Amino acid sequence: MIQFDTRDKKPKLYNIAALSVITAAVIAALVLTGADKHALPMSVVLGVYLIAVFVMLIAAFFKQLQYNPYSYNTIYYAGFALFVLSVLIMHVILVVRQICSPYGLPPEQIVFSLLDSARNFMILSTPFVLLFSAALCVSNISLIRHEGRRLVNVLGIILSIILLGGIAVLYLFDRFASGSLDEIRVHALITSLYSGVFLYFECMLIGVIIAFAVVVRHPPAPDRDFVIVLGCGIRSDGTPTPLLRGRLDRALAFDRMQRETTGRALTFVTSGGQGPDEVISESAAMKRYLIEQGVSEDRIIEEDRSTDTAENMAFSKEKIAAVDPNGAVAFSTTNYHVFRSGLCARRVKMRAVGMGAPTKWYFWPNAAVREFVGLLTEHRGKQAVILGSMIAIYTILTLIAYRS
Repeated sequence: MIQFDTRDKKPKLYNIAALSVITAAVIAALVLTGADKHALPMSVVLGVYLIAVFVMLIAAFFKQLQYNPYSYNTIYYAGFALFVLSVLIMHVILVVRQICSPYGLPPEQIVFSLLDSARNFMILSTPFVLLFSAALCVSNISLIRHEGRRLVNVLGIILSIILLGGIAVLYLFDRFASGSLDEIRVHALITSLYSGVFLYFECMLIGVIIAFAVVVRHPPAPDRDFVIVLGCGIRSDGTPTPLLRGRLDRALAFDRMQRETTGRALTFVTSGGQGPDEVISESAAMKRYLIEQGVSEDRIIEEDRSTDTAENMAFSKEKIAAVDPNGAVAFSTTNYHVFRSGLCARRVKMRAVGMGAPTKWYFWPNAAVREFVGLLTEHRGKQAVILGSMIAIYTILTLIAYRS
């Protein structure tokens, strides 16, 4: 089983960049020397490169989990490893065709294969998109029946429409690929750029699903000193809502397990301020609940200033540092919220490991979509660099493939 926070160094991908430069140089040398007559040497070089990149991304994913699972890198490594795998599968098919064909295939076919990689990924992932969209719609319908008609309760349906509509647009647009060379070139460029952008967000979505699943299924080791319970609203009478009670119960269960396993008792940090419509702070409501469950008051620290997850982590860290700066920290929240909460903890330099309280099945998918949208609004600079690089690569490939 992978252990979080067991590495001190972040995994780097300089090896992939170096390998990419070397591979490009080798292929260029083959072209210049005429060794690419039937494209088989180029195919072998490219195939070895794709295998190596896939292995490096998978290795980086597991190393990232050991260093910091709550990171955008975890999402990128998981999502783009699947994309590279799809490119590798299509490339293997191309190589088999080359070997079986008595005439081989022209070198240009390799360029076209790379150019179509984003489009092929969309096609290969269509079954996943259909199943995922259907699941989102079913869960949203149940959510609306139980929670009412609100915009936030139809996010899954909206995302399903975007995903299905995106693939439908690609299939329909492919039907209009005729005309002069210039028209075909423009069509290919639009298709490649559209597929590349769609690919990026699809890889992000798949990466988020994988990252969410991994961190939720990985409880903290029973060696914690503190557990932060993140607030999420209280009832009008000052008692925790079912969602908040689930977070408290999850922390209590972990405390019992740790005391039985190692004999170490946890200190609870109840984190949550008082909203304008709340009679007391969420922290006070949580403290009262914990005391009712048998937790002694001297094992509870109140943090009652925070208004969101980022402040939960920042202010809780201050409280913990005042007691024990080197204490091991866990946090308890709802399952769909573990990843983004961990992200907030790492931003304030706190290496806390999360645990997720279960929620109703129809609530989880829509909440996960909301978390995904929230993640898309962060780290815009890094996302712009990656997305811009993909657009540049597919533009260059289009120009090479359709050069006159």
